[in-house]
Amino acid sequence: MLGCGPASPTSPVPSLATRFRGFLPVVVDVETGGFDWNRHALLEIAAVPLDLDAEGRLVRCPTTSSHVVPAPGMEIDPKSLAVTGIIIDHPFRDAKNERQALDVVFAPVRAAMKKHGCHRAILVGHNAHFDLNFLNAAVARSKHPRNPFHPFSVFDTVSLGGIAFGQTVLSRALQAAGIPWDANEAHSAVYDAERTADLFCRIVNAWPMLGGPGPAEDPAQA
Repeated sequence: MLGCGPASPTSPVPSLATRFRGFLPVVVDVETGGFDWNRHALLEIAAVPLDLDAEGRLVRCPTTSSHVVPAPGMEIDPKSLAVTGIIIDHPFRDAKNERQALDVVFAPVRAAMKKHGCHRAILVGHNAHFDLNFLNAAVARSKHPRNPFHPFSVFDTVSLGGIAFGQTVLSRALQAAGIPWDANEAHSAVYDAERTADLFCRIVNAWPMLGGPGPAEDPAQA
């Protein structure tokens, strides 16, 4: 993706840090064993840091993800597995414990924060507090000392999709935005995070920068 390489000291593109008040937007999606972050297991997590291309448009960078070994004492609702298709004991799942999985996901986030001079990452998600609550619970359980994400602030594409397209369901907001959606790939943390990133970028790129030239583009054409 353009914009995901080393920063150029001569680039005329505005700083990503100044665009979001020092926050680095990172799209996160989790797959879980239920809806209660204090009771149900985290099973998969994916993160997509965002960047600016040569024209100053928001783009997604490569995705980092990990399957997660259910933490001791956490529950798994079989109905959730039926939705996600996750097979806990699949030999190729290559799941890591929560601390290791968080290390995998946090490393590129921290690298992107350093590149852009951002002081914190901010989670972007669809129903974002669901993902943030599971992330924060895993951080607390594993006693991870270096969580880069703001503890409660988020960008939520439910609200943004409703404002831009009149749609709050991810698949419908994507379709309204002209972004492909494959229902057979849904409920994978990687796929959902990448499509959420595409939607967020589409909306942000259509929004006029403060002091920028001209009116906003049609979000569906951005």
